[in-house]
Amino acid sequence: MDLILWRHAHAEIHPEGDAGLQGDALDLKRRLTDKGERQAKRMADWLDRHLPANTLILVSPARRAQDTAKALGRPFKTVAALAPGAMPEVLLACAHWPHAKTPVMLVGHQPTLGMVVGDVLTHGPTEHAVRKGAVWWLRYRDTDGPDGQATIYTVQTPQTV
Repeated sequence: MDLILWRHAHAEIHPEGDAGLQGDALDLKRRLTDKGERQAKRMADWLDRHLPANTLILVSPARRAQDTAKALGRPFKTVAALAPGAMPEVLLACAHWPHAKTPVMLVGHQPTLGMVVGDVLTHGPTEHAVRKGAVWWLRYRDTDGPDGQATIYTVQTPQTV
């Protein structure tokens, strides 16, 4: 199984025009900056050339994640459980890791995506830095032993594609 983790691109710190909102509601409204839109487009162009057509794309309800995913131009499903602050085991359950029949891409947030990388690769509470707009592509394969093996297939950032 392939698990592709895409962190949302660069977003504004405080959304404009939402003075009545606070806390989590305000955070969910944050938009991509001009820089973020460029990052999302660059990564989307790379992903479009490499993602299998049958990839299931699951996206956080946060506007910055939605806008990042929209840059790809492929259908996706919004999953409330992928919102900022989600636990890594929830993301892995949403992806049906490691037994999904098709590749799954999750578009979400730090530090959760970094914790997912740690859980998949080391089976422990380690955390990896996932840069804004970056993709971590992980691959699971069955082995002869009792457990399979997870590996890093590739890591790409908007600056390297």
